[in-house]
Amino acid sequence: MRTLPLPTGGGMPVLGLGTWRMGEDAARRAAEVAAVREAIVLGYRLIDTAEMYGEGGAETVVGQAIAEALRTGDVRREDLFVVSKVYPHNASRRGTREACERSLQRLGLDAIDLYLLHWRGNHPLAGTVEAMQALVADGYIGHWGVSNFDTDDMEELVQTIGDGPGCAANQVYLSLGERGPEFSLLPWQRERGMPLMAYSPIDQGALAEDDALGELAQRLGVTAAQLALAAVLARPGVVAIPKAVRSAHLKENLAAADLKLDAATLAELDRLHPPPRRKGPLAMI
Repeated sequence: MRTLPLPTGGGMPVLGLGTWRMGEDAARRAAEVAAVREAIVLGYRLIDTAEMYGEGGAETVVGQAIAEALRTGDVRREDLFVVSKVYPHNASRRGTREACERSLQRLGLDAIDLYLLHWRGNHPLAGTVEAMQALVADGYIGHWGVSNFDTDDMEELVQTIGDGPGCAANQVYLSLGERGPEFSLLPWQRERGMPLMAYSPIDQGALAEDDALGELAQRLGVTAAQLALAAVLARPGVVAIPKAVRSAHLKENLAAADLKLDAATLAELDRLHPPPRRKGPLAMI
């Protein structure tokens, strides 16, 4: 799996597994754990979750799957890159640490590789940044970052960081159907060598039913979903974290990471789903 370097050192796989909507129903727990386990066996090494997902339920699913994979020798802990996020209302100086400790317990891990502020809330950024930097210093997390931050938010964040470890990544909604971040945010992050993590890169599955995209995909011998995902991954500096539970979708998404789109295909995708011509508000799901 190709990786992108982080501005704070190390790297992150360009394709991962999203877990939004997991952990919400006990009746689906076994199937969700099995899906994460299969993803690891197939070769996924980036797993994205959050305390918000299922109010900790998704972290529990991920933690159980990782524990089983480690126990059976399917993966080594150092080869996994686990991402989680703190709720904005928990992101005070003290609350961030307490939330991180709860996430670590649910995940069954000694450290989270990347810990994000899920979106901006009422707590001052300075306190959240100080908490994140302290968590890095104490070994609770490897890196910290943010999510749903637009360019002006990132500019403000930079002024807040000071001398401690900086922001490693920003996770936002980016897909062929929602290309807003490509106008200013993605270029801003590229200039600083900061990966943009794209959530919902297939528009929660909607692009899989896009007829025009499907026709182009058929000519290329792939599915519409694979083409949509490959288009996002073709943007330099972008990591994609589509959610999948079904085995076929896990395999299709993984194969999309190896697709190489030529200039003609990218131009046709621009015609079908034009890039933004002006700055607009950052979309969120």
